[in-house]
Amino acid sequence: MRTCVLFSGYTNFGGDPMQNERLQLETSVNNLTDEHWQAIIHNDSSYDDKFFYAVKTTGIFCRPSCKSRTPNKNNVRIFLNAKQALSERFRPCKRCKPNGSKLPDEDWVTQITAYIDKHYREALTLEILADMCHGSPYHLQRTFKRMKGITPLEYIQQIRVAKAMHYLADTNLTIMEIGFTMGIPNTAHFATLFKKKTGYTPTEYRKMNPINEVQ
Repeated sequence: MRTCVLFSGYTNFGGDPMQNERLQLETSVNNLTDEHWQAIIHNDSSYDDKFFYAVKTTGIFCRPSCKSRTPNKNNVRIFLNAKQALSERFRPCKRCKPNGSKLPDEDWVTQITAYIDKHYREALTLEILADMCHGSPYHLQRTFKRMKGITPLEYIQQIRVAKAMHYLADTNLTIMEIGFTMGIPNTAHFATLFKKKTGYTPTEYRKMNPINEVQ
């Protein structure tokens, strides 16, 4: 009769070694134990060869010892090895290099733009982006501009203005509400940015583009 012993969040099965490995893999993936979590929040390097963790909101996976910002516990997935995390389409952290190799700058910038595209409504600074995407603000600024031709802040503004143009043309939301939706609660600042990027104030742009569909 097969016995099953639980220890520190891992499972040890009797029987065939290959089957044991498969069963251990199945029971360990996504099973975030308190031991895992304590290793993550304390950047415990003694666990670096025991598991890797990925963050669903950023699409990045790390070693337990990674010095990046502590993730939301509900967004964490646990993997036994880097290969498994890669197979789930998570990308290696630029900072701790969990798969032993450096993430190409192009892939890193792709991560960052994808994060901005999804979170442009939130308060975003260079420091926040660097922390979320596991790099330094200085390196992020230089690499992003080299790859995209604009800075991360300029890209954020570009996305926000493009979204605002849609809301002005296709919704009945007030200019204040649109600015707030774009992550710019200061209406005067929103209007100034919009005119700087388009040549028109939000009011002028709305008059030029009558509402086509109320959403």
